[in-house]
Order: sequence, then C-alpha cells, then structure tokens
Amino acid sequence: MDPQPFDDRDGLIWFNGTMIPWRDAKLHVLSHALHYASSVFEGERSYNGKIFKLTQHSERLAFSAGELGFELPYSVAEIDAACIETCEANDIVDGYVRPVAWRGSEMMGVSAQASRINVAIAAWAWPSYFSPEARMKGIRLKTSKWRRPSPDTEPVHAKAAGLYMICTLSKHAAEVEGYDDCLMLDWRGQIAEATGANIFMVMGDGKLHTPTPDCFLNGITRQTVIELAKARGIDVIERAIMPDELNNASEVFLTGTAAEVTPVGEIDDHKFTVGDISRWMMEDYDKAVGKTDADAQSAAE
Repeated sequence: MDPQPFDDRDGLIWFNGTMIPWRDAKLHVLSHALHYASSVFEGERSYNGKIFKLTQHSERLAFSAGELGFELPYSVAEIDAACIETCEANDIVDGYVRPVAWRGSEMMGVSAQASRINVAIAAWAWPSYFSPEARMKGIRLKTSKWRRPSPDTEPVHAKAAGLYMICTLSKHAAEVEGYDDCLMLDWRGQIAEATGANIFMVMGDGKLHTPTPDCFLNGITRQTVIELAKARGIDVIERAIMPDELNNASEVFLTGTAAEVTPVGEIDDHKFTVGDISRWMMEDYDKAVGKTDADAQSAAE
C-alpha cells in the first residue's frame, strides 16, 4: 500500500486543459459524479516513456462517456496529447496514467444534463498491482458473492465508476480472508472476470479458454494477450465457462493494464500451476509493452 495519500503529493495534474499543481486539483462535494456515479475513467501504463496503446485507451474513454450519455469536451487526439504532456510534466518514465471525466456541480439531482463535463489526467510512478512474489507463485482468488450485471441493467461495456462498486466490496471481503482478489461470476452464474482484470484458463485440451466479454470489459490487455497467444500458435477459445470447469484447468492467469499478466495459483479449493503458457504470456507481454530485461528481472525477483 502506498503510504502517501493521493491528495497530498507534489507534481502536476492536467485539469480541463490546464496543468495545475497536484494539490489544487479539486472538485466540489456536490459534484454530480460523487452522488450519482456519472464518471468514466481509464487506466494506462507508461513503459520507458511511452504509454502502451494510448489511443485505444482514449477512444475507450470517449466511448464510455457516450455510454453514460455525455460527450467529452476534447477529441481523442487531444486526450492523447494531454496524457503525454502529463507524463512529461511529472517526469514519468515507468508509471500509471489515470484520465477521468465526470459531470460537475452545476446541477444536483438524477437529471443533470446541463452539468459541465470535466476531464482530468494524473500520472504517477507505480509498481506492480500484485507483488512480484505473488505473481510468480500465483495469486489467490475467492469467488465473490456479487455478480456482474446483465447488459440490460447497466452500461456494462463502459469503464464507468459505478460498475466498480461491487468490485471494491468483493476485493475488501477477499482481503479480509487473506486472498489477493476475487473471481466474479455473471448474473447467469458463468465465470466473468476478476475485480479489475480479465481471466484466462489453460484447459485439458491444451488450449487457452477465456469468457466471452458480453457483460464486462473486453480489456485492451485481454485483446493484446489473445493476439500474442495466437502468434505463438496457441488456440484461444472465447466461450461461456462455468465454475465447475475449473476442475479441468491446469493454469489460470489474469490480464489487465494494472495486473499485466498475473498467474493464479488458487481459486477457492482449486489449485493451479504457473505453467509454460502463463510464463510465455508474461514474457511476451513484457516484450510487447517495451519492458527492459532489467524490468523483467526485477519483477521475477
């Protein structure tokens, strides 16, 4: 856990088109987003001074805003440029980038169509989401009691703040019991994802299986890993997967901008090995994002 609170740091944050001191990047307590979750965001990683798949992230931010019924006041190209500017202003070479857009405080109530759409971008140095030790031996997951909602109940393909409420609840409950994260099922009882990452499984047929993203994010890292696996000649099957099929899985790993490629050693009573395919995907992803050999060695130690 980072000991320094995020509202009390040195640095600069891009805020509605202007670079301002980190501590001055504030919003009013009556901002619509705080009360009604009218907020969308992105999570991006900078490796060796370059943000991985930046434009895809900016495009998804704009798409998510549209799913919540508002339009970003900046183009995708302008968001790209602002992310780069923010990293440069904070001397971020290897770090995390967080663009966020939200409805402001001009109106208070469920309807807030005249509210200003604000956009901010912060960037900071950030280590692995899971500890290097946990990643190499496989993290521990517990199945959450909360489930990903049906597509007709929420804008499930948006990276929207409100959709992460059950993720926080799930992860907190898991951590209390000594687990690293949660496996989340969907409303049908099918395997969906972890709280902030997609999931892959190596089944008895030697192929890589992953749930069809019909009610959760089709992650940018997920798409990258599918491309990397196919480039290695590994068959990737996207389909509905039930929890009892974990009995047939030999390897499991998570993918996400924060998680990168993280092996799973345990889900409830199921045990898995960190096998060849998991290691290959970790290595291939590190190369794809531009990690140096020293970075990879540090993560393995």
